[in-house]
Amino acid sequence: MSMSLREQLLAAGLVTKKQAEQSEHKQKQQRHQHAKGGKPLPTDQAKRAAEQAQAAKAARDHELNRKRQEAADQKARADQTRQLIQEHRLPKLETDDYFNFVDRGKVRRMAVDPQRREQLIAGQLVIVRFEGRYDVVLPDIAEKIRERNAKAVVSLHQTETTATPEADDPYKDFVVPDDLRW
Repeated sequence: MSMSLREQLLAAGLVTKKQAEQSEHKQKQQRHQHAKGGKPLPTDQAKRAAEQAQAAKAARDHELNRKRQEAADQKARADQTRQLIQEHRLPKLETDDYFNFVDRGKVRRMAVDPQRREQLIAGQLVIVRFEGRYDVVLPDIAEKIRERNAKAVVSLHQTETTATPEADDPYKDFVVPDDLRW
């Protein structure tokens, strides 16, 4: 007559009687639980899968919270920018004299008087863009706006890298003046 696996393991000394009884008790519980229609007791694989799912959910929640925080920070910076512009912008002028400037590759224009034109050219005033509007503010306010939203400040003065002509440029000897009227 053949012995059961339990008896063979006990005879070989690979398990103790207590370990064999615990294993048998666990199997009975699983069969009893399964027969009742309940969930079987979790195995090591099921525990690991549950831990992995919980870790994945925690990672998704963390990423979602990070995105929400970034959106809230961005909204706060936009509100601060709007408030700075509204409080410190200079009044718009009603005149037929215009100042032309380039923003995002397009030529834009703004009504100015001769004094404001000179101040813009000299850098004593700065043009800022927000929500599709262009306003004029003082340079220190423009720096505060630039800290919150660098794209809101329109740069009228070219940097050294863009102002230097290339060696093979046929028009390098012909400089376009900054105060050119259109």
